[in-house]
Amino acid sequence: MKLSLGPVLFYWDKEHLGRFYADMAGLPLDVIYLGETVCAKRRAFSLDHWLGLGRELQACSAAQVVLSSLTLIEAASELSSLRRLCDNGELLVEANDMGAVQMLIERKLPFVGGPALNLYNGHALVQLLDAGMQRWVPPVECSQGLIADVLEQVRELGRPLPEVEIFAYGHLPLAYSARCFTARAENRPKDDCQFCCINYPDGMALSSQEGQALFTLNGIQTMSAEVTNLLADYPGLLACGADLLRLSPRAEGMVEVVKAFDQVRQGATPPLYVDGCNGYWHGRAGMLRVEEVGLC
Repeated sequence: MKLSLGPVLFYWDKEHLGRFYADMAGLPLDVIYLGETVCAKRRAFSLDHWLGLGRELQACSAAQVVLSSLTLIEAASELSSLRRLCDNGELLVEANDMGAVQMLIERKLPFVGGPALNLYNGHALVQLLDAGMQRWVPPVECSQGLIADVLEQVRELGRPLPEVEIFAYGHLPLAYSARCFTARAENRPKDDCQFCCINYPDGMALSSQEGQALFTLNGIQTMSAEVTNLLADYPGLLACGADLLRLSPRAEGMVEVVKAFDQVRQGATPPLYVDGCNGYWHGRAGMLRVEEVGLC
């Protein structure tokens, strides 16, 4: 089992990003994803900065470095940036939008199919495998059973399986909108947001009127309130055919998270349960921790 570090989903300044990746460079990670996937207005790092960071990480670690594309394309300028990213000539690209998939297919380049592509069956998966997709990151709401069924469909269609990468830790990215929820919460128009999401390095918590945690707002992205954590589900991850586990960056504590997952993949006994939610993995409501409510 390999460990991957997903792209940073929150807006951090240049110094924060620099410190974070300096910490990550010395950890036992097999794949590191770089780039902005949520909002094109977030420009702490330009594409050239991301490419430079990618070169540095390749020089000081054994990890494969991948560039992640934007998830929601809304303007011609964003298409232009996407073309530059696909034409980078150095790093594999994770496509998070079908526009990115089309550009990569036209260039006959291999790519990673990101979790926002909404691939839910073997027939759709085979179409992209034939077009050059090498690795599939299932949508975060996919259960162990659904993923196993999709891979069985691929086998029945006579195609070799892609690498399968499961979102195993972090706030789950659930949905995207043309509106910016963080700006709206601060009574700012989206076009003059003043980059207010930089004030929320782990997103903005959203609760119900009864005080129950519901979501985390991150610009145009709606995320889970709880952090998903599949460390206790490691045996099931192995059984379903997962090749990589994606750990999504948070502002604090990622060194300990990576080390915990690494210890289990090296043979340590998985914990009986962990803090966080794992309902989706078991085919239940995503906000549940199924061990806690006796569902498994």
